[in-house]
Amino acid sequence: MKKLIVADAVVTSAGVVGNAVLVDNGRVAAVGDRAELGRSDLVEERYTGAFISPGFRDAHIHAVPYAALLAGCSLKSATSLDDLVDRLARFAATQEPGSPVVATRFDDESLVDGRLPNRTDLDRAVPDRPAVIYRYCGHVAVANSAALDASGIDASTPDPEGGSLDRLDGVPTGVLRETAAGLIAPALARGGSLGSKALISGLERLASLGVTSVGAMIGYGEQPSEKLEAEIELWCQVARELPIKVHGITITDDPAQLTAARSALNGAGRRLRWLGVKRFADGSLGGHTAALCSPFCDVDTTGTYRLTEADAAISRTCVEMGGMVCIHAIGDRAVGGVLDLFTDLVNAGTEPRALRMEHVSVIDPTQMKRFASLGVTASIQPAFLASESAWLGDRVGPERIPWVYPFASMRDAGIPLAGSSDCPVEPPHPLWGMAAAVDRHGISPAEALLPLEALGLFTSGAARAVREPEPLSPGSAADLVVLDTDLATASPARIHDCEVLTTYVDGHALDIDRSLATWVD
Repeated sequence: MKKLIVADAVVTSAGVVGNAVLVDNGRVAAVGDRAELGRSDLVEERYTGAFISPGFRDAHIHAVPYAALLAGCSLKSATSLDDLVDRLARFAATQEPGSPVVATRFDDESLVDGRLPNRTDLDRAVPDRPAVIYRYCGHVAVANSAALDASGIDASTPDPEGGSLDRLDGVPTGVLRETAAGLIAPALARGGSLGSKALISGLERLASLGVTSVGAMIGYGEQPSEKLEAEIELWCQVARELPIKVHGITITDDPAQLTAARSALNGAGRRLRWLGVKRFADGSLGGHTAALCSPFCDVDTTGTYRLTEADAAISRTCVEMGGMVCIHAIGDRAVGGVLDLFTDLVNAGTEPRALRMEHVSVIDPTQMKRFASLGVTASIQPAFLASESAWLGDRVGPERIPWVYPFASMRDAGIPLAGSSDCPVEPPHPLWGMAAAVDRHGISPAEALLPLEALGLFTSGAARAVREPEPLSPGSAADLVVLDTDLATASPARIHDCEVLTTYVDGHALDIDRSLATWVD
């Protein structure tokens, strides 16, 4: 079936390219002016006073934990440890008696107490059963005494490779960093058990924000491996009901798991497919676990460097399987290590477009030149600027602040950029990410992008990063959004507040409740 979708203008990262999109059997036949594309026998769907843009892509999102968060407990807006304890206790009271309690998104930077919570704090909230909370960055967990006991964690427990347990007089305080979070018992893994209806509801919320495709991280790499397998099973259960496109990126260092994931995801449904593997080179700036070449300025540590030969081995396996390799690197030491690995892969014949570095938060000018020369993709999260602006300078200091999220410099160097949210670390609103890329929240304003460049992050750039064709190009899927704002001329505030009127996937307007476009803190 052919139809013409018409608005005041069609706006892409290239600017205004017409005012109509001709759709044929769910695919883009042409983009241009209605006067040239219209016919008397052609069905028109008209939006007066509105603007068409390509569907938004989020190249890096944790969709299952996001869906779980919507029905769970977020601690992000807690202002003190007493407030956090009270919120956690009230949430625990709503759960089945005796069942483990899991909450997410606590932010120690927002607590007036000026410290991380510990097992004693959580014991006040949940004294009678296991409980664990996760920092909003996802790289620090805190467990109560019952959770530590249930997981067999005590003074004799060694720090695992790539992680650490905070201790006081040799006794674990309950704070677990990086891979140490994997020591927590399976019943306390973040995301918990999620039903298919809840996951579909979460994806519908993403569609209400104009998101038409995601690069979905599957599993957290925590022990045991059943966590990854359970998420793959869940995705396969919902594959034929997906409202948007899902490209699965599996977190594993096991070749057998990678092979099984590819087989399961690729055969489940037309909107679900396997994309590749994700690994970690370090942690987060907020949790002081990002791997830096020189120590943090507010804590005497250079963070946690996690890259090993196992990561190189699974990367080679993934490339041989035809997949993409996506490696998390935030600090400049981690960025350098991943560049070394990617250089080896490219020299061995890997196509650079098959390689992605996730986050790239701190990168020095020399590394930027290496990055650009390789031609690999940087998957970036502009929304990090919004949440980190209050403390970022204290973490890295004045000498390194120009190296933090240098989007304009990366653009000028020729590094392919892809936009994403890392939700539930940050809200999954692409428009909020675009606004942050233009506004910068006071961090190195010269590194701001222009509005159309910001739009390109979440359309052309992210599409490339999940191996989709150029959005709105002839023959591509007719995935687009109708907005109440012209993103070519909008201010950052107007971009942030822009309303998504309609989301099209495969040429069909989704029947979605617009009130779903909410966020949980």
